[in-house]
Amino acid sequence: MSSAAPAPAPEEQPPRPVRFGIMGCASIARKLARAMLLAAPAAAVAAVGSRSEAKARLFAADNGLPADTRLHGSYEALLDDPAVDAVYLPLPTSLHVQWATAAAARGKHVLLEKPTALCAADLDAILAACDASGVQFMDSTMWMHHPRTAKMRDLLLADVGDVRLINSLFSFRANEDFLQNDIRVKPDLDALGALGDAGWYCIRAILWAVDYELPKNVIALPDPVKNQAGVLIACGATLYWADGKMATFHCSFLTNLTMDLTVVGTDGTLHVTDFVIPYEEKSGPFSVASKSNFAELHTGWAPQPSKHVVMTDLPQEALMVKEFCRLVQGIRDAGAKPENKWPAITRKTQVVMDAVKASIDNGFKSVDVAS
Repeated sequence: MSSAAPAPAPEEQPPRPVRFGIMGCASIARKLARAMLLAAPAAAVAAVGSRSEAKARLFAADNGLPADTRLHGSYEALLDDPAVDAVYLPLPTSLHVQWATAAAARGKHVLLEKPTALCAADLDAILAACDASGVQFMDSTMWMHHPRTAKMRDLLLADVGDVRLINSLFSFRANEDFLQNDIRVKPDLDALGALGDAGWYCIRAILWAVDYELPKNVIALPDPVKNQAGVLIACGATLYWADGKMATFHCSFLTNLTMDLTVVGTDGTLHVTDFVIPYEEKSGPFSVASKSNFAELHTGWAPQPSKHVVMTDLPQEALMVKEFCRLVQGIRDAGAKPENKWPAITRKTQVVMDAVKASIDNGFKSVDVAS
């Protein structure tokens, strides 16, 4: 007598996509819209909200969004849309507190463009709203999510030793139209200028290299460049830690596109020359020199630095969206708590940026960094 075949195990359903509402049609939002499409099935673009429905419709058409993407002629309407789980918010920095807190209050998870706020007090209001509603917060610092970043962390620990010195630099040569009209040079929209835009990446890279240990104090470099409205378009600072390590950074809208990060330790040096946006979307190079010395007769180096290339199928912004979706799905579908790592890293970046701005405003005096 033959026994009946066992019933097939029920197929595990993939989690439902996280449905994004894009709030505002800034140029960076085009990159994130593409990232959301690439991150499918984890992500879906459910809606676009702009100050006019016509602008939302044009954005959806220009960026190949699905035909059923809902178009809203106000930010309020986007937040009231029950089919939106999470909001990506690329509005000018001066509008972040108002709209990020409103999104959190309506139970929407928040992916916030950097710089996240004009000061730490404003950011704290956003984080408190997210905390109160139990929604995930993450800032949009994309390079954090490239697999190269994890590989660099491994080699930093293995080959560089005790980190003593860091230098980071992010600049690009803005054209005249940018320098006159971009929101990043307008005091009422993005008052932090180059410090908030490019400097955010430099500060984050420095903190990343020291595993997010805050510096003791910062001193801004004298004579930053400001535009006629008083907005920073080039500046820098030195950061000091209690144990004697130090870091410098420079950010600018006035010099050739450069994205350098150098981390020097007791045993080695890590160097990456495209840390913000890799030269190519699917590969990330960097080099590590370890136990370096002079060759015979000081004619070269021995050993030579090792070169590494980390490949990725998806661009870093799509990996960021996927990680954000994973956290949101855990909260929505499995009762998980929001991941605190991301808001903590954001806040440390903001606190250091505040200190640099305070040093610039106070005649380049030393400013203690609050813990």
